[in-house]
Amino acid sequence: MQPALRHRFLLFSLTALLASLFCTLAMAANPAPRNWLAAHRNWRVGVVLQAPYAQINPRSHLLEGADVEVMLLLANKMDVQLSWRTFATRQALDKAVENAEVDISPGMLQTPASLRHWLFSQPYLRVPHKIVGFPDGSGNAVDLDRLSLSERLALDGNSDALRFVRRNYPELPRVEVANDRTALQTVQQQYAEYAIVDEAQLATLLKEPEFSRLAVVGDLGYTHLLRIAVRRDWPELPAVLDRQLQDIPGIRMEQLYAHWMLPSYPRLIDSLGFWHRMTLALLLATLLLAGLFGHQRQQRRWAEKRLLAARLELEARDLAEESLRLTQFSIDNSTVGILWVNWDGRIQYANRAVESMLGYPAEQLLSLSLPELQPSLDNNRWLDLWNQLRSSKALSSFETSSLKADGQFLPVGVTLSFLKFGRTEYLVVYLNDITERQKARAALEESEARFKGMASNVPGMVFRLERPAAQHPVRLAFVSDASQTMLGYSPLDLICMPEGWLDVVASEDRSSYQQAWQDAADNNHNLAWQGRMLHHGGDMRWVDIKAAVRCFDDGHVVWDGIVWDISENKHNELQLAESRGLLRSLSGHLESVREEEKARIAREVHDELGQILTVLRLETSMCELSFGQSDSKLAERLQAMKKLIEQTFQIVRDVATALRPPVLDAGIGSAIEWQARRFEKRSGIPCLVSVPDSPIALSDARAIGVFRILQEALTNVLRHAEASTVSVGLTCQQGIITLSIADDGKGFDPQAHRQLRSFGLVGIRERVLLLGGKLDIDSQPEQGCTLTIRLPVEEGREVA
Repeated sequence: MQPALRHRFLLFSLTALLASLFCTLAMAANPAPRNWLAAHRNWRVGVVLQAPYAQINPRSHLLEGADVEVMLLLANKMDVQLSWRTFATRQALDKAVENAEVDISPGMLQTPASLRHWLFSQPYLRVPHKIVGFPDGSGNAVDLDRLSLSERLALDGNSDALRFVRRNYPELPRVEVANDRTALQTVQQQYAEYAIVDEAQLATLLKEPEFSRLAVVGDLGYTHLLRIAVRRDWPELPAVLDRQLQDIPGIRMEQLYAHWMLPSYPRLIDSLGFWHRMTLALLLATLLLAGLFGHQRQQRRWAEKRLLAARLELEARDLAEESLRLTQFSIDNSTVGILWVNWDGRIQYANRAVESMLGYPAEQLLSLSLPELQPSLDNNRWLDLWNQLRSSKALSSFETSSLKADGQFLPVGVTLSFLKFGRTEYLVVYLNDITERQKARAALEESEARFKGMASNVPGMVFRLERPAAQHPVRLAFVSDASQTMLGYSPLDLICMPEGWLDVVASEDRSSYQQAWQDAADNNHNLAWQGRMLHHGGDMRWVDIKAAVRCFDDGHVVWDGIVWDISENKHNELQLAESRGLLRSLSGHLESVREEEKARIAREVHDELGQILTVLRLETSMCELSFGQSDSKLAERLQAMKKLIEQTFQIVRDVATALRPPVLDAGIGSAIEWQARRFEKRSGIPCLVSVPDSPIALSDARAIGVFRILQEALTNVLRHAEASTVSVGLTCQQGIITLSIADDGKGFDPQAHRQLRSFGLVGIRERVLLLGGKLDIDSQPEQGCTLTIRLPVEEGREVA
């Protein structure tokens, strides 16, 4: 780091240390800042996106920069949480603090205009402005006092540096541009001799190859003081920030400044001319080396060719010998028995596997003939077999038994091949011990017999579906004999059908079966389906198909399952569903009759009793006017009667409202708001309501149903939820009404609560079903509860 910069940081650190000591003593005497800080732990930080103060890293997409690091240091020291908000301009940031959207902003300049919006801390960074141009090689710094009037300066037209130059050097010619980058481009294109840019911007711009020829040639003598700005209604925070900023070690601020603010000046190796000269020197050196070593390489090449040819010849000879030894070793140690037999049946060669397999020593095997190992093979048969293989040159394979040295027979698999080696002809016999194969075959046959016996006794039709590979069709590989009893078809009839048992699926259920099967076949899932199949005799049978899938490494997929006859159970199920539908219709009719009776009683109570009470109130008033002044006791009694009449009036209104609220005539939205306000007044629990501005057209029966559901839900909240707030929402979209009632109470487990038979929720669910809707309950213990009811606006529709 430059000595002048280090001196400036040391002086700044000493000043910060003295100020920190003063602030520490002040906070120790006054605990109010600490109490204020404890109550304000979440700060909204606003920054203007301008490198290197604040920028978005293009790789990690995270916010970084000098101001970001300063705020992170303060947040760690003060144990506060930061939420970042970025802005394109300073004006947008000032507007955000006016709207109370931002609490604090780093890297701000204290100006008369900014004091209207912010309170400021002490400076934490000083950013000087530098004079940038083409270096002349003399090393002398440029001084604005000594510039001639022909030398032009390029500056940002909106910067404070421009105002500084106007005020102190009004005679110098200036070129005002849009930003600092344009100022450097103006110098690069020689429209101006020098540009004035702050040192922080240079740290970013001088890294670009476009400005590699430019360098800092002088210092303007004007410095930006970066401060932390705080919203004006937080006057306690600037003093706290000053103390925390002064506690940051000077060396840490020095490192931060060096990382973000100092520009990286071009090095010699970054110069294009340097690399041009270096490339030319390397090219000349390469040509010289090529001329010097060319002759030696030609002399060596012919010697290398001769040496390589001799080496290849030796390697080929060694490889052939090694291959021959390896072949002989492989044949001798093969797990397959190998015999070479000539035309008269005599054994000319036997490997070790034959010796181990048959129990003969090597010398004895070479003295035997093939018919002696195979007693059923006489000389005539042997000659016929020899001539047949000699003429066809094909392989012959079969299974037989060979005589062992102990007199027992060994089951073997035999493969014969004719071989001509030079002028000699041989019959090569390959022997495999198939004892274990025969045992496995017998076990497999026994297993298949056991499986068929079990499948025939299962009270259902056992089947197997197979797909040999991904692109192959699925086929019905096995069906048990129960198909005759269940569907009237034999297993062979079902297997031979073009589409399998899809041909016997009822036409009404065929699409659902194909969809279930398509999902199982495409995703290699288990198959599950219920539907109807047509019996051979013409009857319909309800069946339940369940199959488990097995996938093999070669792409082979198998579904094993059972088809159950559920006709009787399905008949009972349909009868039960019909019975439930009739009961629900009866319940709906009774509910409709009850609501109509309530409405009639409400009208009679309101009209008849209202008229009688009105007459009584008029008569009482007349008596009070006629006799109240002459008899004070009578006046008191009449006054008491009037109060009693008013109370009776209120009771009549409450009874009529409870039977059928008149507010329902104003629309379901108004009725919901009225019930919520009534619930608030009765329980003291705040109730937030959201209903559409435009009224929803509902029939009287459906409006009453929605209102009764809301009443029951709010009653449950009051009785059980122990909630502090309740929210009610009503929406109507695409012909579907959605009513939601949410509370922040103790909640419950819906599955466990269903077993307790809560009549409140049962009543709500039944009302929703009667209206053709759907009820969703979202609740967990200690996490509140939300009821969501979806109903069609029109009757006769079902909610999906």
